[in-house]
Amino acid sequence: DYLARLLLWVLVQLKGLCGSYGWSIIIMTILVRLLFWPATAKANASMKKMSKVQPQIQALREKYKDNPQMLNAKMMELYRTEGVNPMGGCLPILLQIPVFFALYATLDGAVELRQVPFWWSADLAAPDTVAHIFGLPINPLVIAMTLLMVVQQRLTPTAMDPMQQKMMMVMPIVMLFFLYNLPSGLTLYWTVSQIFSILQMLLQKHYNTAAPAQGAGSAQKA
Repeated sequence: DYLARLLLWVLVQLKGLCGSYGWSIIIMTILVRLLFWPATAKANASMKKMSKVQPQIQALREKYKDNPQMLNAKMMELYRTEGVNPMGGCLPILLQIPVFFALYATLDGAVELRQVPFWWSADLAAPDTVAHIFGLPINPLVIAMTLLMVVQQRLTPTAMDPMQQKMMMVMPIVMLFFLYNLPSGLTLYWTVSQIFSILQMLLQKHYNTAAPAQGAGSAQKA
């Protein structure tokens, strides 16, 4: 509750600076994501390491499927050898959950957003419906949010097995069904947040690709 109150205060202050609650939501989302950039980067790096050792883990599971104690011992040995922390991808994300719940509560219940238009949305406290097709409302932001969720899943390193990956690919459709009528202020936040996440992953990927190449070039010169 105190985090939600603080974030609402920040939202109102930003509105005073930029004159728009819509842009205030965008700016606040970017500020929060920048605050958690190091934690998210660490989580992404840890998940990438986990995905690299996944074939070895699968081989151990096949080899020691009848001996759980030996399997756990061999997996921990592999983690130590490869410098992988199994919880490294989870803990940074857990730290962000209270803030994101507070953001959700702030944008979902803020009286200040009612009857406030932004872009094509007539009301930030209501869905951004632009038309109806066969009685079905067309809400562009939540549709964009779902498509970006698919892109983010494809970019995110994963240590899951193929069956779990297929189940995760269904999640955007489930989220679309349950969140379709969210207020546009919330879907604006989620959309901007996902764009930020995708850009961060692309930047990390570019940096991780460029760093070994630069190291190899320096070694050749030496």
